Amino acid sequence: MAHDFSEALGKETWESDDKPGFVSNRILMPWINEGIRAFDEGVATKEDIDRGMKLGTNVPMGPLELADHIGLDICLDATETLHEELGDRYTPAYLLKREVDAGDLGKKTGKGFYEYD
Repeated sequence: MAHDFSEALGKETWESDDKPGFVSNRILMPWINEGIRAFDEGVATKEDIDRGMKLGTNVPMGPLELADHIGLDICLDATETLHEELGDRYTPAYLLKREVDAGDLGKKTGKGFYEYD
């Protein structure tokens, strides 16, 4: 029924079992989290991490830019929930916790991994 309604509105749907994170967050949050870890560990600049992921995977935003757009507090909360439900492979990056504790939540506060007007 929900599929039919969504499709009548011109939307595409998919199905997922009722598991922590469903599909999107279960895959997206580790991608963002690992991008934050790579930046924190000096693997590359935040700009190069985002550029590399955009060029290498054909996505419109890299993990750090996307985290800023979602909100670092939202990313932390989602990752902590996945960690509680699914274990250590979802442990939130230390830098993510530090940014949230500092009140740098991304675009909505004007500062996250990038600065916004």
